[in-house]
Formats: sequence, C-alpha cells, structure tokens
Amino acid sequence: MPQTTTPNQSPKSRTPQAAPAAHPLKHPHQRVGVFIDIQNLYYSAKNLFGAKVNFGNVVKAGVANRQLIRAIAYVVRTESGEEQPFFEALYNQGLETRERDLQTYFSGNKKADWDVGITVDAIRIAELLDVVILVSGDGDYLPLVEYLQNRGRQVEVMSFRETTSTRLVEAADCYTDLSGDQRTFLIRDTSRGPRMPRRTNGPRPMSSPQSPMSDTA
Repeated sequence: MPQTTTPNQSPKSRTPQAAPAAHPLKHPHQRVGVFIDIQNLYYSAKNLFGAKVNFGNVVKAGVANRQLIRAIAYVVRTESGEEQPFFEALYNQGLETRERDLQTYFSGNKKADWDVGITVDAIRIAELLDVVILVSGDGDYLPLVEYLQNRGRQVEVMSFRETTSTRLVEAADCYTDLSGDQRTFLIRDTSRGPRMPRRTNGPRPMSSPQSPMSDTA
C-alpha cells in the first residue's frame, strides 16, 4: 500500500505547510521532478467541484522542501490562442510548459492526449531524479510507474481521488489526495456560491478535450 499524505487543512491559509521530515519517504536531499497532466486535473476539478486548480500549491506541496529539478506542465493549444494567459500564469509560478495542438479529425472528434509525451519525458529525465511526482489520476500511467520503480525511482502520485484509478493509487510509493484539502488546492469562483462535490462510483472519463483557456493557474 502506498504511503498516503494528508494535506494541511488549516482554514487560515491556502499555502501548503510542507513537513517532509514527518513523512518516512521524503528527505530534503532528494532530487524531484514533477510532471503535471493539466487536462486531467482541470476536468477533475471542474466536474467534481466546479473549481479551478491552484497548480502552484500542488507543486509546492508535492516537492515538500526537497530539491526541485524540473516541474513540467503539459497543456493543449487551440487555434484561437485564448489559453495563452493561462500558460503564462503557469510559467510565472515556475512551471515549464509543453504545448500540443488540439487535433480535430474529419469525424469531428478531438484529441489532445499527452500520455506518451509525459511518459517519454519522465523516463528521459528520471536519470537526474530520485523522485518522480506524477500529477494525474489516469490509470494509463500505471506501466510508467512500475517501470520507474523497477529502476530504483520513488514514484509519487497526486490527484483527485474520485477520478483516479485505484490501481494507480495502490502502485504509487506515496499518494496525495488533492480533494482532502480543497482550500489549498482549489480556486473557487466565489460569485457562484459553494458547490457540493458530485458523487462518483470510481474513476470516470474526462470531458471532451478542450483548453482551460479562461483559467488562471
């Protein structure tokens, strides 16, 4: 079973209070890489809570005062370019961005998967890392997790548990449920009032690929 992190839920601050010494697998000397599946988290937060994700706080909590080597956000670019302010907000929070065009097929279907790109980057950069943090609930990353672990890397997963593969949670060396501290990890539109999370019966597919063009990180 993975070690599970319970985020700080202090009502006075939305900034995560990292305490790596309290976790047996986290040590200050560890070199950490963070790989964020933006689409996965964006739609999870939107569908479950009607909110946006505070990606800066996600990275800060994940790194937990260890040595951050790379933090990469994988995003989708549309023809309109309206998502550019969102990309800039990610960059201003210290995140590199990998951009991919939204593909529209003759049938009208749209596709913007980053699964292969994230997998390739994680394997390539893992040589420089002790810890790989995968920020996604997609069960398609299970082979990647197992591959990295077999090569001596510690793999941690952060996501919203309601939309996360159970097998991915079980495979991770450490799992953080972002739903456990919504004050820290979500940005709510207060003008719409509070919204209760939807009930789910396990992982559910994300909505059709779009770009979170009106969001801020």
